[in-house]
Formats: sequence, C-alpha cells, structure tokens
Amino acid sequence: MSALNDTPVDTLSFEAARDELVKVVSELEQGAPTLEQSLALWERGEALAARCDEWLLGAKRRLEAARAAASDSPAEDAS
Repeated sequence: MSALNDTPVDTLSFEAARDELVKVVSELEQGAPTLEQSLALWERGEALAARCDEWLLGAKRRLEAARAAASDSPAEDAS
C-alpha cells in the first residue's frame, strides 16, 4: 500500500499534510518496491514538508501581527 495520494498538496491543511508526511516517511523507511516508487514518495514528502512550513510560517506571522497590534493598543496608553 502506498502513502501517495492524489490530493493536491497546496489544498491540504497543516494537519492533513503532517499526517500524510508521517505515512510517507514510514513507507520510505520500510523501503518501496521500486526506485520509481521511492522517488515518487520522496517528491511527495518534500512537497508535504514545504506545505507544513508554509502553514507554520503563516501562523508565526499571524502571531507576530497579533502581538504587535496588542502592544500598540490604546489600553496600554491609559494611565
């Protein structure tokens, strides 16, 4: 059974990409039957890892923006 799935990587949520990446890594560790299958798994894994990075960077930016907005709030100016 192959961990490869036909869902476009750029449509996956962080959790879906992470879960599929775990399956891909596990299958690669077990050894795919052919070199072509191994390469396909590797390529999918790279794309999934990049998708996870995109989500994490986006979350980091949102947190930074929220912190910046909170530190600029007028409530802090009231003394």
